[in-house]
Order: sequence, then C-alpha cells, then structure tokens
Amino acid sequence: MVETFRNAFQELIDASVATDPHHFPPTLGRVHTHAAHVPAGERELALEALADLLNTGHLAPGITADLCVLAGALVELGTDPGPTAPTTLHLLHTVGQGALAFTRAWTHTQPDPPPTPEHVTAHTETRITPHLGPDTAPAATLSWWAIERHALAAHTMLGEPTTRAHLRRNPTLHAQLMALTNQLSPHLDLFEDLRALLRMSEATSALVLHRTTGRAFRVLYDGIGDNFQLHTLLADALIGPRGQHLQGQEPDPRWVSAFRDGPTDPAAQTVRGWWNLIAHDGTWVWNEGVPAEIPTVEGERVLVLDPQPYPRSWNARRRHRHVFGWLVVDGELAPAEAQQWWKHIAPAQEALPPSHQQSQDSDLPPLPEPVTAADLHPGPESTDGPTNAAERESEPEPQTQEHPRTDQDPVPEEPEGDEQPQRPPEPTQDPPEPAHEPQSGSDPEPGQGRRRAHPGLGLPPLPPEVSRSTSWAPTWRS
Repeated sequence: MVETFRNAFQELIDASVATDPHHFPPTLGRVHTHAAHVPAGERELALEALADLLNTGHLAPGITADLCVLAGALVELGTDPGPTAPTTLHLLHTVGQGALAFTRAWTHTQPDPPPTPEHVTAHTETRITPHLGPDTAPAATLSWWAIERHALAAHTMLGEPTTRAHLRRNPTLHAQLMALTNQLSPHLDLFEDLRALLRMSEATSALVLHRTTGRAFRVLYDGIGDNFQLHTLLADALIGPRGQHLQGQEPDPRWVSAFRDGPTDPAAQTVRGWWNLIAHDGTWVWNEGVPAEIPTVEGERVLVLDPQPYPRSWNARRRHRHVFGWLVVDGELAPAEAQQWWKHIAPAQEALPPSHQQSQDSDLPPLPEPVTAADLHPGPESTDGPTNAAERESEPEPQTQEHPRTDQDPVPEEPEGDEQPQRPPEPTQDPPEPAHEPQSGSDPEPGQGRRRAHPGLGLPPLPPEVSRSTSWAPTWRS
C-alpha cells in the first residue's frame, strides 16, 4: 500500500504541474483514498512535498485550492501539518484579497448577495468586469470561486495547536486573517468559524483568583473555544483533592472528557456551574464569551472566581468539535504575591436586576437536574443537543464578540460588552479518539494532545466542489 500511495502521489504532483485535466481529478481521489492506509510518516512526507509545491505559486487556482483541501484531509487523519499549515494560511490571505475585491465589485453593481463560490458562471465575471476592469475581474472571480476550499483547509489547520502557535509568533498574519474573516463572514458562514478559531489563538494563560479563599493560580490552556469550556476545565483543575483542594462538587469526569477531547455522553450532558466569573474591574465574564475577551492587567488575563448569584447549567460539549482542549495549573502564587494582585480587583458588579438574581425566581427557566457519575453508567455515544424541554430552555448558546469590520487589515482590538448568545454549529462528523492532556507546567505552544483519527473511519468523502472532475478549472473559462 505504501508503494501504491507513493506512486499515486507522484502522479498527482506531475498532473498538478502539467495542469492535466485528464489525470489530476482521478489521481487526487486515489491519493485521498490510499492515505488512510499508510503510516503517518508517509503522510508527513507527502505534506512536506505539498508545501513545496504550493509555495511555487505556479499552479492553476483550482489545483491550488484542491491541494489545500487534500492537505487538510491528511491532517484530519492525525498527520502533523508541518510546513503546510503556514502555507495554507498565507494562501488563504492571498486568495482572500481577490475574493474581497470580487464581493466589493459585486455589491457595487447591485445590492443582491453574490453567488456561492461553486455557482460562479461566465455571467458572474461579466457583471463585475466594468467595475474592476478586464485585467482584474478574471483573477477576482477565480479567487471567489476558490475561496471556500481555502477556508475549509484553513479551518482544519487552525484546529492544530502548532498552527495556533505559529499565529502567536506572527501577529501580522493573525491580524490580516482576522480582518479577512470580518469582511467575508457576511457572505460565507464558514468564515464565522474561522474567526472564532483565530480568536482561540489569542489566549493561552490566565491568572485565576478565588475570592472566598484569597488564593491565586496561574493556569495554562489551549484549544478553549468558549468560557463554558474554560469554566468546566477550571473546576476540574482546582476543586477537590485531585485539583488544588478548593471546596465544591468535583465535575463529573464525563463532562471533563467532553470538554477535552471526547464526545458528549448522553447520560451526563448537563453541566451545573460552580462560580460567577468576574474580570478585575468587577464586570461579569459571561460563559458565552471566549477567553480572548477576558480583560488584562499588566499583560495578564485576570479572572476572579466568585460564588454564583444563581444556579447555571450548560451542555457538555466543545464549541469546535475538531479541536482538543486542555488546561493545567502552572502553579499557585505565594500569599504575598496573591495579595498584591488582589489590590487590582474591584468588587463584582450587579449585571442583572435584583429580582433576577434569585435562583428560584419564576422568570428564570427551570434548571435541569445534573447527572453525576454515581447516578448512571456511561451510555453510548450520540450527537449533542438537549433531550428535553427544560434543558432546551436553559441551554446557553455561545457566541464570540465580533471585531469591527473594515476594509483595512487592523490589528484586532479587544471588544467591549457582551452580545446575545448564538447556538454553536452542530458537529458534522464523528469525533476522533481522545488524546492525552499535557502535564502541569507544560508549554502551551507545542502540539500537545495530537489529534488522531478514529480507527476504521478513514477519510471522509472529498467535498463536492473538490470531488467533481471539473473543479480543477472553471467551466466558464475552459
């Protein structure tokens, strides 16, 4: 099988360079099929070769887009992305600039939304040509035609810790991609997810202060998609003898697994909260938000754990199912140092009217009873989602803050306030097997908790825009 994969991959490279309409589509399919049956080392070599090929800049736009999707498919099998991750992100930015030029030209002609990328036609290019000119319109139309495939590949790459670490070392690229997602998300839903994944790379540590005891801890984390996940993993790391001996009910291990790297257990999908999360200035840090929105003091994100003013509950599931999360306590601050930090902390503000801060208030939806490990044995895997009316009513719906949308590429700014929650996207495929979480004190930058494909799943089918034999070149230009 290794030799078969190598031969197919070499044929793919040859067909890509030659822009061969007869051999590229079927060869791409063969590489995709055989990849699940070769060792990871073979796939890593293939990804390195793909990075070199994509960096030449001499491939047809459709071939470049399809090769990026193939790179993402190899990563989904558990292959280290290596140099293909930054290459994919840079290509997304480059193609994205052409896609932006297309959307601006399109809306300049008429207010109707642009066609979806796979439905671009000769008429599409003709419509924007008077605005962009005959030299620019073809390239802009091709960029729009290919942009969704580039976004799909980047979505997979941003699920990898090494990719997010690369962005933290390259703030300019991060800012450029944030600006791109801000401007394209009104047209393509996939860019909403990309923006949320980009925000994930902005925060990997926090100083956590416990109001009741006065203790303070520095925690490291990565792969945290929202504060529901952060809240639950903090409880696992801090409460009880397995944590830092804070008082409280230890979280059900099945909740913790769902927020790290596992599926939601239908017998334990309702999490009951522990604290009220507070910023240093006393404002509430809502569970619907993301860690990147936690305000900083002297460069540290500071989070205060206050007693809950009323009970809260949420579903045990990661916002981004293809991203594995972890959180560890890097250490506890000495009492004297903790006391210095407490000088920066204001009392918690009232975020709700007094009548709404009572746990038994009739205006609040009924709180579902939590399920603990002692109550039920783990059940079979199932898709996430509330299973009864009470849980549907009380289920929070996460949403991140949007950055200002401009036509420039500004460095992202910290948003202010909180927005209404929005339901996270449902998973589209079975989750992979759990990975090991890092040990306390580990560096959040390296690729901790490598994702591995579930045995026997193999690769999912190629997306329709890739699997169609005409996807390597636009039909209206053939």
